[in-house]
Amino acid sequence: SQAAKMKLKHNINPILLQFINFIILVYSFVTYIPWYIFSGSRQAIAKAKQVKAKPVNNKPGAAYRSVNSLHCLASVLYPGCDTLDKVFKYAKTKFKDKKLLGTREILKEEDEIQPSGKVFKKVILGKYTWLSYEDVYIKAVNFGNGLAVLGQQPKTNIAIFCETRAEWMIAAQACFMCNYQLVTLYATLGGPAIVHGLNETEVTTIITSKELMQTKLKEIVSQVPLLRHIITVDGKPTTWSEFPKGVIVHTMASVQAMGAKADAGNRQLSRPVPSDIAVIMYTSGSTGVPKGVMISHCNIIAGITGMAERIPNLGEKDIYIGYLPLAHVLELSAELVCLSHGCRIGYSSPQTLADQSSKIKKGSKGDVTTLKPTLMAAVPEIMDRIYKNVMNKVNEMTSFQRNLFILAYNYKMEQISKGYTTPLCDSLIFRKVRMLLGGKIRILLCGGAPLSAATQRFMNICFCCPVGQGYGLTESAGAGTITEVWDYATGRVGAPLVCCEIKLMNWEEGGYYNTDKPYPRGEILIGGQNVTVGYYKNDVRTKNDFTVDENGQRWLHTGDIGEFHQDGCLKIIDRKKDLVKLQAGEYVSLGKVEAALKNLPLVDNICAYASSFHSYVIGFVVPNQKELAELARKKGFKGTWEEICNSPEMEKEVLKVLAEAAMAANLEKFEIPVKIRLSPDPWTPETGLVTDAFKLKRKELTAYYQMDIDRMYGKNVK
Repeated sequence: SQAAKMKLKHNINPILLQFINFIILVYSFVTYIPWYIFSGSRQAIAKAKQVKAKPVNNKPGAAYRSVNSLHCLASVLYPGCDTLDKVFKYAKTKFKDKKLLGTREILKEEDEIQPSGKVFKKVILGKYTWLSYEDVYIKAVNFGNGLAVLGQQPKTNIAIFCETRAEWMIAAQACFMCNYQLVTLYATLGGPAIVHGLNETEVTTIITSKELMQTKLKEIVSQVPLLRHIITVDGKPTTWSEFPKGVIVHTMASVQAMGAKADAGNRQLSRPVPSDIAVIMYTSGSTGVPKGVMISHCNIIAGITGMAERIPNLGEKDIYIGYLPLAHVLELSAELVCLSHGCRIGYSSPQTLADQSSKIKKGSKGDVTTLKPTLMAAVPEIMDRIYKNVMNKVNEMTSFQRNLFILAYNYKMEQISKGYTTPLCDSLIFRKVRMLLGGKIRILLCGGAPLSAATQRFMNICFCCPVGQGYGLTESAGAGTITEVWDYATGRVGAPLVCCEIKLMNWEEGGYYNTDKPYPRGEILIGGQNVTVGYYKNDVRTKNDFTVDENGQRWLHTGDIGEFHQDGCLKIIDRKKDLVKLQAGEYVSLGKVEAALKNLPLVDNICAYASSFHSYVIGFVVPNQKELAELARKKGFKGTWEEICNSPEMEKEVLKVLAEAAMAANLEKFEIPVKIRLSPDPWTPETGLVTDAFKLKRKELTAYYQMDIDRMYGKNVK
């Protein structure tokens, strides 16, 4: 079974092991009856076995809907609240003096010199200071009015290029109230991508932080001719004299002060309607140029309505930790879900998240320890990092401690796979691990890329909470599917949310059909109010990715291949496009990587490969025989053609050439292949690895080089 494969290995004496297993058997027998009577897990087991979604009719390719919205898809969170400003006003009235946004004060900043001579910035942080719903509302109203004083008009674009923090949410709420279209850009984007987004949207105002202004914006501001106002959220920068003439730098506080004095008499006219654009969210494109997804008020509200339904007992007792980029649809949606349900949001960053995080001074507390959140969203890379850290600590334990941990881990894995709980193990063995995330987490939400079964199971066991895997795209306002909390199966992304329906469309080229047995398979199409308006200034791409059916239902063609299981849950099994999302969330266009490298004299053919379970790109290269033989001669390598191609030394030499060419072609660091396999045999249509037109057959190439892929992504790879 899958559970058996994921068990940890121990080295306990077989006779002692028999005795321990007997004790466990007796313990399980004695505790089963009280557990069965008093635990709520019986209902959870029953719910896990229930059908979660059904097709709306018996035809192949019929849309699947959640059993909770079979007859009508949900689209509004609260009656009458059909725009985001109304949702916030409703929440402000209901939760008025309750805490909403929290930020830790910086008590001390220090430079710590490492043995290598490098200087690391370390911080000592204090308690969280909180703004209430009322405080945030007033700040947002004032900021929106202040932007109007600066000349911002309703239905025009304004950009935010800033780290995740309370001011980001305040600025966003101000824009939603005044019907300004918020253009979001990742703080990690490269210069050309930022310039493209700012110029395409023709923004005159950008909201940013002092640090990003001085590190990223300073270099590119002269390439954005329409820019007039830069607003820094955290005070005036120290040096800003070298900015071009005509660009004025303001602080957020000064804009709010302007807004507080301004006459708000004519604000009622600028209120948004549900179909108005709330956000233009820039996301990585397959051509390398980011594309702006236009998301309306009703798209976001439908999406967060669907997401909220999957989180049981969501409310005022919950604390959410916000540290992922707010320019990403996963984080923005999660925070809007919390804001609309009376939860607190405490802000953090990947560098200050835990006690061991890179910016936290040794001996002082990370954000999770201070905040003790109950809800947390994570991308697989962060979960994998936690998994590796815990496993490293387990390996450093004494033999007795390590074997005790492994026995408890394997015992709990078996219990979870049957739907049972293990309160004794949780309190005695896993309490310490649980404290790494503050000790109070009740649901971990995972999205952005696939999560491996082993990591998902590890999080279930050690953090004693369900891991909700989600599937959605920026183009579907982040909504699609989320697993239910009592569904402990691994590798699936759950049933469609109540706001949308999902159908599978045949993809003949890949051999996937919605009539396949035992499970229907095909390209995933998402339909519902959460499906967005399209791409900004890109009608061709919009017509390609979005369609409207005879009932007026809007459908997004995702390019992902899925299969529906008998209980209505979806599993992602392939990707139609050659755009792959790496483990950390960066998109890599394999075609773009190949185009940058295949014209090298050394390369006859190249196939780039990437996996969402790994953080780097690899490649298979058919080298030019003459050029590689010459390179081998220069490096003093002697051998047959096969020996040259199979030589790790020559692989490294070819990698150097590829890396240089990749840098010259302006590929991002994560797009450059880190490992390669040199193929002594050319790819011809006869080999079945390329088409008659010599186009790469990725599926066949992957199967052919599977052993090399395993080697390049091997366990000993650093």
